[in-house]
Amino acid sequence: MSVQHPTTGMWFEELKVGTVVQHAVRRTATETDNVLFTTITMNPAPLHLDAAYAATTEFGKPLVNSMFTMALVVGLSVPELTLGTIVAQLAVSEARFPAPVFHGDTIRVETTVVSARESKSRTDAGVVIFEHRAYNQDDTLVCTLQRTGLMHKRPADD
Repeated sequence: MSVQHPTTGMWFEELKVGTVVQHAVRRTATETDNVLFTTITMNPAPLHLDAAYAATTEFGKPLVNSMFTMALVVGLSVPELTLGTIVAQLAVSEARFPAPVFHGDTIRVETTVVSARESKSRTDAGVVIFEHRAYNQDDTLVCTLQRTGLMHKRPADD
């Protein structure tokens, strides 16, 4: 039995250097997201979990876990870039968090293709480096990162 998977991502051939994608889906980070992610990843940092402690810091309230922010940024990029077209994620690098994310912030993401080359070991794929930039509802840059994906080439029957 053949299983059909949704394919809305871009094939290797479509991912030209300089391509910019404004991702359609945005997401508001909630306190529940932050507490669940922080506790399931065994991070006991009070800056994420203890409102009384966080109130004494320069931020004045709990910060959203930056690892959640990074995962959210990648996730928001999936439908237009890699859904059904990625073989595997190879790396995440250059992650930066220039401004904090707080409960209630709504995150939007844009991506630029910064590098694309044929795979040296697979004739049916290419290696692409994406630069993701995430902004909150005030258009403040809150996260940047690079992600390397091994991307399928367009199937011959398409």
